[in-house]
Amino acid sequence: MTVRSHEIKHGVARAPHRALLRALGISDAEMDRPFVGIANSFSEVVPGHIHLRTVVDAVKAGVRSAGGVPMEFGVMGICDGIAMDHHGMHYSLPSRELIADTVESMTHAHAFDALVLVPSCDKIVPGMLMAAMRLNVPAVMVGGGAMLAGRHEGRAIDLSSVFEAVGRHQAGEIDDEVLKAIECGACPTCGSCSGMFTANSMNCLAEVIGMALPGNGTIPAVYSERLRFAKDSGAKVMEVLAAERRPRDIFTEAAIENALAADAALGCSTNTVLHLAAIATEAGLELDLRRVNDVAARVPHICRLAPAGEHHMEDLYHAGGVQAVMKQLIDAGLMDGSALSVAGGTVGEAVAGARVADSDVIRPLDRAYHATGGLAVLFGNLAPHGAVVKEGAVAPEMLRHSGPARVFDGERDAVAAIAEGVIAAGVVVVIRGEGPKGAPGMPEMLSATAMLAGQGLDKEVALITDGRFSGATRGAAIGHVAPEAAAGGPIGLVREGDTISIDIPARSLTLDVDEAEIARRRAAQPPFTPRADVTGYLARYVKLVSGAEKGAVLQ
Repeated sequence: MTVRSHEIKHGVARAPHRALLRALGISDAEMDRPFVGIANSFSEVVPGHIHLRTVVDAVKAGVRSAGGVPMEFGVMGICDGIAMDHHGMHYSLPSRELIADTVESMTHAHAFDALVLVPSCDKIVPGMLMAAMRLNVPAVMVGGGAMLAGRHEGRAIDLSSVFEAVGRHQAGEIDDEVLKAIECGACPTCGSCSGMFTANSMNCLAEVIGMALPGNGTIPAVYSERLRFAKDSGAKVMEVLAAERRPRDIFTEAAIENALAADAALGCSTNTVLHLAAIATEAGLELDLRRVNDVAARVPHICRLAPAGEHHMEDLYHAGGVQAVMKQLIDAGLMDGSALSVAGGTVGEAVAGARVADSDVIRPLDRAYHATGGLAVLFGNLAPHGAVVKEGAVAPEMLRHSGPARVFDGERDAVAAIAEGVIAAGVVVVIRGEGPKGAPGMPEMLSATAMLAGQGLDKEVALITDGRFSGATRGAAIGHVAPEAAAGGPIGLVREGDTISIDIPARSLTLDVDEAEIARRRAAQPPFTPRADVTGYLARYVKLVSGAEKGAVLQ
């Protein structure tokens, strides 16, 4: 077993280092044990992270019980819901890079032998997984768990219900009292928001790729089982260290394929594509977006959780969890059970005892919601490098749609127009200038999509953007259009009234304008210049960030 921490604690020359370690309370006995860094993203700002001190205490107990010395350090985290629809959202995706850099810096500076990564929400999970791949130090991930769903008038509700209620209020369907009741009931516990939104999607996929123990994705945050899971994970990292099983041994091409298969079956957030591409880059691999379609073509969509359906993460947990979904896919030859897991063997062995306890939540393959997977990547002259849509959350009548473009240079103007009720049925709303460079930071647009849904337009209006959508989005919401407008992408050439044709089953997105006119518009297009008010970290980010098709990683 390689003990990296010897660099800071063995030999005469390391007496000053040991003096500082003794100031932490490290005993002689502990000096001879492995040092395990515990990356804790606790904060009093994020509902998914408010309880992580308790989770980390359980992780540390597990590490100590197995002979390690846990050393906790802090990692930032942004709540996308609170950052939504104002300047703060520009920092959400860029924070993923800061998270990865923090874990890398702390690990190298303090020579940790292994890591336990404790995230919960949207960018923190992929940021920590990116760091794990970059460092390639033995590591285990322990998510904070999902929030329980709220209730309103006998119906399960969640954060997206509140955003949609705003649209219903604007349409005059509900009054202030009902809106407040939904607001107060939607988020009843700590944990990552209760649907198959981005945070829970990524926590599920961490389990699928083998970087977390079974149960990571679905054990609710408020269940005591989450603490037992954390203890087990803390102990397990010592086994992973002893076996010298490293993240890049686990996150292989097979793991990527498994993640895409689970993504298709579960109907995960469109943001998983962005994050899997970034994680793959850190592991020295590449995710070609066409693989998403290839896998989705053979893996049926068997779970329909909010926002696409009425079920929530707690329902998936009680139905058998991600483990039961994986077991079903492995048994059908749709997932590679021989891929490695931090659980100690293969992912197939880790879920061998799983079973489906509720076939309404986890449907059998022959009774799937859709014959193909939950996500789709569209290509065409409007998105030469691809665009992503959560096909499983699109109404059947919107799978194919053609309509005139309503063009907005930024989310704020689009949201104002939707709020004013001036978006007509049948149009295609285009929001551009919201990509990684252009926005900057590729902000999510839950307000826009939720308001359309709340006004009953999600089955009549499509929305296309070079920005992103929240995992809580439903409807014909097509994001990640690449190249983005700021990189000279065709989305920047769309004019008001142009016809746009969407054919999700055919995986196509077309601007119905002849090539000569597109070329004329391109020649007249001024070059991109960053906004004058973009300063500090975002100014550096704009200079370095790649396109969405590459995961919006820093180059």
